[in-house]
Amino acid sequence: MTNEQITQALQYLIGSRYVPSIKAYIGELTGRPRVLGDKDVSSREFDLNRIHVETDAAGLISGFTFG
Repeated sequence: MTNEQITQALQYLIGSRYVPSIKAYIGELTGRPRVLGDKDVSSREFDLNRIHVETDAAGLISGFTFG
């Protein structure tokens, strides 16, 4: 899946509460091996297969970034 396709496929998750188990679901749905939540530590290395789940102050999913 391309980043654009992933963004479209995951659009329905925006606004829902972030729980750590969502990372495994996103990985399985997209085929991407690296999915990180906003509190997860990551390297500065640019990884095209990495998805970051962004959350707001209330702990709700606000979007996704790649790299």
